[in-house]
Amino acid sequence: MRKLICYLLLSFLVSSCSIFKPTPQPRTEFRGFWIATVVNIDWPKNGNDSVAKQKKDFIEILDFYKDLNFNAAIVQIRTAGDAFYESDHAPWSRFLTGTEGTIATPKSTLLNWMIDETHKRGMEFHAWLNPYRATFDLKTDILSETHDYNVHPEWLIKYGKKYYYDPGLPEVQEKMVSIIDEVVANYDIDAIHFDDYFYPYRIQGETFQDAISFYNCRLPNQNLADWRRSNIDSLIKKSHDIIKKRKPWVQLGVSPFGVWKNKTTDPKGSDTKAGQTTYEDLYADPILWMEKGWLDYIIPQVYWSMELPVASHRKIVDWWSNNSQNTNLYIGNGPYKIRNNSDKAWDSKKELPNQIRYAREKNSVQGNAFFSAKSLMNNKADVVKYLKRKHYNKPALLPISRLAPETSLNPITLKSINRSTNTISLKFEGPTPTRYAMLFPYKKNQKETYPLKKLITKLPVKDNREVVLPLAIIGKRKHIAITFIDFYGRESLPIIVHLKN
Repeated sequence: MRKLICYLLLSFLVSSCSIFKPTPQPRTEFRGFWIATVVNIDWPKNGNDSVAKQKKDFIEILDFYKDLNFNAAIVQIRTAGDAFYESDHAPWSRFLTGTEGTIATPKSTLLNWMIDETHKRGMEFHAWLNPYRATFDLKTDILSETHDYNVHPEWLIKYGKKYYYDPGLPEVQEKMVSIIDEVVANYDIDAIHFDDYFYPYRIQGETFQDAISFYNCRLPNQNLADWRRSNIDSLIKKSHDIIKKRKPWVQLGVSPFGVWKNKTTDPKGSDTKAGQTTYEDLYADPILWMEKGWLDYIIPQVYWSMELPVASHRKIVDWWSNNSQNTNLYIGNGPYKIRNNSDKAWDSKKELPNQIRYAREKNSVQGNAFFSAKSLMNNKADVVKYLKRKHYNKPALLPISRLAPETSLNPITLKSINRSTNTISLKFEGPTPTRYAMLFPYKKNQKETYPLKKLITKLPVKDNREVVLPLAIIGKRKHIAITFIDFYGRESLPIIVHLKN
């Protein structure tokens, strides 16, 4: 009996400890979060807020996800024919400035500041653009005189309670490509990102009135559905081409609606009963885009619970895992539904963590992204604590881009050390430009990469060659090891730096 009691006690202790033990975490994993700016969903809280208030609120979001060890911010900078930056192609967004088309001077450089603050925290900045939504409602009197509703009304189609650009017009495609080129050329972003809004979601009893452009622009014998899909195909290809021509390392990512097709309409589709699908209703064909190599990553929006009968998260993740190619695959999750949905599965604090665990079980899935940023920041402390303890208790590197060049990052050599009162500036030289430097405590005879649990800090590299070390971080260390991350996500071998004279 005594042996039995001891055995049961030991078993209880082991199982109790396993509850708190973090699950194994990958060294590379995409951990993204969407910051929605349309109608001020996440940020800024109000377009009329001061610059200081908007900066404070943006940093609050970044720091929250930095504490969760996330590594990519997907920030909406074009919501509805507008811009969160100085643009030759769109007016300033009222969601940033309070009044569309006007700008307070300090806000005019806000995007550069946002990108810098994101990079300072070791995160990528993905510039999220909505290409085809021209207005968010029918209040056209509040639109700027430079908005396309007023400048090019022939480009727009009223559908439901919004106006949309007609994707079939060559002039619209040219405009969208110019917008992308402008952002890539002028800002130090890591990616251009499109969400699921291509052709608009179907509205019962309404017709999207693009018959004239279909008649004028279709190919011989091309039906309406195939013509519409070809228009979106063209946008994706042209976007990919202009990005790679301008800055080859900048990624193109798309976050389509989670169901490509239902199996009931195509045996190749998923075992789901979605009311609308990406292929048949939004006229988007991400399977083709992956096949052609036009995407750097894809994040299908799988915002359903694990076992929801009509659209099971599990089944949809399985489907994308089996049908993705030539690109990095991440899964989009919907924490906005936690305790805020008729599906009672979302009442459990473990629903979202279970989805993360399931994604990690799939070899073809390389990470996750959460919609939207504020969802976990309000009244979800128990979920956040569980995620941090079990799944995000240490940092992860971003997955390497599939377009990474074959050239080596090494040899990287130290050229100079300059000391000031509070910092040490290190200047390096190497064959490949680098984005980040990762600092580790020096370990004798360590020749391979260091474990991330030993990471002291991750710092941005200035002008591709300078790293500024705060003395408060260095402390009394005489040596540190540094590895570098280039713009494609590749990590160099460590180099050892002697810090003391």
